[in-house]
Amino acid sequence: MNMDRTEKYCMPGCVEQVLCSSHKQLEYRILIAVPGEDPPERGYPVIYALDGDAVFGTLVEAARLQTRKPHGFDPAMIVGICYPSREPFDRNRRYYDFTTPAQAEHLPERPNGWEWPDLGGADAFLDFMEAELMPKIFGQYPVDRERQAIFGHSLGGLLVLHALFSRPQLFQHYIAGSPSIWWNNRAILQEKIKFETTLAEARIYPRLLITIGADELDYMVKDAEQLAESLEPLAACGFHSEMVKFADENHVSVLPAALSRLLKFTLGGA
Repeated sequence: MNMDRTEKYCMPGCVEQVLCSSHKQLEYRILIAVPGEDPPERGYPVIYALDGDAVFGTLVEAARLQTRKPHGFDPAMIVGICYPSREPFDRNRRYYDFTTPAQAEHLPERPNGWEWPDLGGADAFLDFMEAELMPKIFGQYPVDRERQAIFGHSLGGLLVLHALFSRPQLFQHYIAGSPSIWWNNRAILQEKIKFETTLAEARIYPRLLITIGADELDYMVKDAEQLAESLEPLAACGFHSEMVKFADENHVSVLPAALSRLLKFTLGGA
């Protein structure tokens, strides 16, 4: 079989925009996938995916298949948040964007003796999402503001937990993949305590999915399981949480499974 011509392939319905945050003028590449189908009456659900260069393509294709009618979920927009480096995981940028401030004695040594990059920008990153990125998406596309989700993996999973515990009104669905609960001597668990005390008064009902690979590091699996168990009593306050452990998957191979499952969790209804 002869190949008559070769053309560049681009994912249908996808565009790329560049935004600079007001905080430090940090540059982000924003990948946006818009379904070919008309939006539901209230607009498209939106899934914001951290580390977009690592997960955007897989998530878009999974959504395209799982939203096929007549039996699929509602069509959803996917928004991938990426960095200029185009690396699947930009180590320096994500360490700043996805972490809360940490004391040096509470952090492990990095491989090869590398110094830790700038840390502790999680709240500035969430400010960027809330005040700059999300309004831009709202202004350009028909979006259902009551059906929004955020997904992050590893340090991104830590950021998702921080967003849930500090800004439970920002999204309706929070998906924390293989979250780095170990960060800063497990300081995220202190945030959870405050979240628990305010949940009943807030009268908001976010939903949380935690995913983990069974073959990940033992302490990461244990941390995820213990966090999920500790959140179960909050069901009495209307808070829904669940955890899925994928057999035979490690810290990287678990990603496609987690991305597929988050669609059911986000789009499949309560």
